[in-house]
Amino acid sequence: MGVQDGCLEMLFVHDGWRGRGIGSGLLEKAVMEYGVDNLAVNEQNPQAIGFYEHMGFVVVARSDVDAQGGPYPVLYMRLRRHTRLP
Repeated sequence: MGVQDGCLEMLFVHDGWRGRGIGSGLLEKAVMEYGVDNLAVNEQNPQAIGFYEHMGFVVVARSDVDAQGGPYPVLYMRLRRHTRLP
């Protein structure tokens, strides 16, 4: 997990450890301890998008290219106000 200025920059969980609450725990820590309220996710990663939506994030913007200008659509998500994390 990487956090900068209230933005979740990255969150990775090894495939073999998914579904055990590790990602949820890390994201909860990011929100509660580091003030994370926004993130960007590759639009071609529906599993990640679903995870963040489940955790209370909503899409607020979209870009056709990633931060480096590559042809990878990005969704920008923000934590819903008054969200209580699962």
